[in-house]
Amino acid sequence: MFYEMTIAGLKRRLPLCKITDDLYIGAFIMFSDVEITKKCAEELLKKAPDFDVIITAESKGIPLAYEMARQSGTDDYVVARKGPKLYMKNIITTEVDSITTDHIQTLCLGDKETQMLKGRRVLIVDDVISTGQSLLSLEKLVDQVGGNIVGKMAVLAEGEAANRDDILFLEKLPVFNADGSIK
Repeated sequence: MFYEMTIAGLKRRLPLCKITDDLYIGAFIMFSDVEITKKCAEELLKKAPDFDVIITAESKGIPLAYEMARQSGTDDYVVARKGPKLYMKNIITTEVDSITTDHIQTLCLGDKETQMLKGRRVLIVDDVISTGQSLLSLEKLVDQVGGNIVGKMAVLAEGEAANRDDILFLEKLPVFNADGSIK
């Protein structure tokens, strides 16, 4: 089963993936789709407030954050890693319980990332906002390091997230029943 939609002027077929017996979601994967990544970055930047640096969570938001930083000319983006790396010093962490992952994850930043965010205007970006748990975790990290969140953006707002007034997004993504019909 697939859900066909237009995103940033481009048609895409999203495979429907089972979350529970009666809840399926459309899988939007930007990896390996350079055309959609570039176009989504362009369209999001038209809606973005002024910012100094972008932050996203590892991993699906990375191509989008990179492309938005490149197109905007800021060239600064930070990735909150899913676990500490040997090169990271003075690590700060937070936990996230995402709908697309079967376990609680840890997001972390090291000194380098902290310095890139501290006292700067930070734009949080992701591919899809659904439950908002990843977004909340990123907000906590930015607050901990003294960054100033100026906006929260995603390509798609899934399900109830489309009703939020604190995020900017390009398109609404419905959630689905087991038969592929929209809930």
